[in-house]
Amino acid sequence: MKALMLGNAAIARGLYEAGAAFVSSYPGTPSTEITEQAVKYDEIYCEWAPNEKSAMEAAFGASLAGRRSFCGQKHVGLNVAADPLFTMSYTGVNAGLVVVVADDAGMHSSQNEQDSRHYAIAAKVPMLEPSDSAEALEFTKLAFDMSEQFDTPVLIKMCTRVAHSQSIVETGERVEHVRQYQKDIAKYVMMPGNAKRRHPIVEARTRKLIEYAETTPLNRIEWGSTELGIITSSTCYQYVKEVFGDEASVLKLGLINPLPIELIKTFASKVKRLVVVEELDPIIETHVRSLGLTVEGKNLLPMIDEFSQNMIAEAFGRSVPRGVKLDDEIPMRPPVMCAGCPHRGLFYSLKKRKCTVLGDIGCYTLGAVPPLATIEMTLCMGASIGATHGFNKMLGRESESKTVAVIGDSTFMHSGMTGLANVAYNQSNSTVIILDNSITGMTGHQQNPTTGLNIKGDPAGKIDLEALCRAMGINRVRVVDPYDLKACDEAIKEELAAEEPSVIISRRPCALLKTVKHKAPLIVDKSKCIGCKSCMKIGCPAISMVEGKAVVDQTQCVGCGVCSQLCPKKAFAST
Repeated sequence: MKALMLGNAAIARGLYEAGAAFVSSYPGTPSTEITEQAVKYDEIYCEWAPNEKSAMEAAFGASLAGRRSFCGQKHVGLNVAADPLFTMSYTGVNAGLVVVVADDAGMHSSQNEQDSRHYAIAAKVPMLEPSDSAEALEFTKLAFDMSEQFDTPVLIKMCTRVAHSQSIVETGERVEHVRQYQKDIAKYVMMPGNAKRRHPIVEARTRKLIEYAETTPLNRIEWGSTELGIITSSTCYQYVKEVFGDEASVLKLGLINPLPIELIKTFASKVKRLVVVEELDPIIETHVRSLGLTVEGKNLLPMIDEFSQNMIAEAFGRSVPRGVKLDDEIPMRPPVMCAGCPHRGLFYSLKKRKCTVLGDIGCYTLGAVPPLATIEMTLCMGASIGATHGFNKMLGRESESKTVAVIGDSTFMHSGMTGLANVAYNQSNSTVIILDNSITGMTGHQQNPTTGLNIKGDPAGKIDLEALCRAMGINRVRVVDPYDLKACDEAIKEELAAEEPSVIISRRPCALLKTVKHKAPLIVDKSKCIGCKSCMKIGCPAISMVEGKAVVDQTQCVGCGVCSQLCPKKAFAST
């Protein structure tokens, strides 16, 4: 049956058809929908893990048990999961184990645009790269077969454009695959003596995979004009075909690690000009050069950002269609926290106290943009607490009295706990604020270990943040409502003044949760409003100034009342 599917949905369908039984992931754009779609198949057990490392380890355990398993994450998530991945390359697998990593060239929702192909090369595991939804489905099924054939985890590299675009797929039936677990200490216990004997096996496997790369249909030549030969993969293949059609010959690579040798040499020998078109780093180009071939690539196209049809056409000196410029200037729409966002009041209080705020990854990272402009550092998941610890250790009490770490509940469970353990163990007088909005917000409302619900919304184990922080050695733990500006201000003032580490839990559910019931929207009494713009200081998108008076957008306001606490004339009232 044919169906129109997102690339991520096609991966999930591939998991189903391949007989996958276990899925463990951590949400991360642009990979999240894979697991959200997979959970719709009752034959597959699915879960959100606390972080990518635990997800990868759980998937390995399921493979060890003899069931095909899967782990999904975005590119920076693979940084977290790299530890088990590199050693899984040595142990190999029992049942097939497939790992999807979704890159984000252009940084639509990421703090960097690293190229995950480096991980496949460094870990010495095969990597497939689909260019549309149909290939996403088929490559997923093939990846499981390869995993079992070559005794290795197999990476599939997605990117934003493949993950979030739709194309036609041909669906099939599910085929179950079950293997028996067999005790094998030499294979699975990676103490140095055993690991030393496994490394030659990895190298031998790589040689076999290179032979496989020469003949697999994953890599194919599409002959056109031999004046120009292009080696490419993923979305770049789609762009190349759209720009050139049959005016160029194309070597389309679906298996991008390890790369073929003889296939590339054969292709290069039959074209007059050889060019590699690939986003981000020159992985393919470097390989081609290592074969002693003359090739172009990054001399024509950049190592940053996403490519497009127009960019490629322009790089080859082709005419590029130009759009029509509008006469009217379109206003900028910078990202902003939603109306009623529980983080807004807390950030306002931090700005009021002129705190140094070291931040983390989540919706609350928007606390760095005007008018709040409070967060001064964001590095990676969980880094806020560790960085605050080091910051305070170096600058001492003056820093401790005004510096805080802010981190979301999901991010805290992901990798913030170890930072807090460092604070408690090595005793920096640091204040940590956990922004508990009862959900993983930035990636689209996924459950996490603090919500009490699993991926299907059923009751699950619920971690008590207050009890956890106390168990980790933090004596001062308090909870505030971020809609209460006075309570927030008092909590921040008192905990920064304390002579020991402390945790403030800012707790209120995300305003966009379907379970949250809002109050009536507010209105402004124009006879009381003096146009002082105090209410504008919180940057709520529901508030604007019209003819010198504050106006509330009734379609956005959720009646949180934070703005009314700032108004010196009490001009805000409920409808």
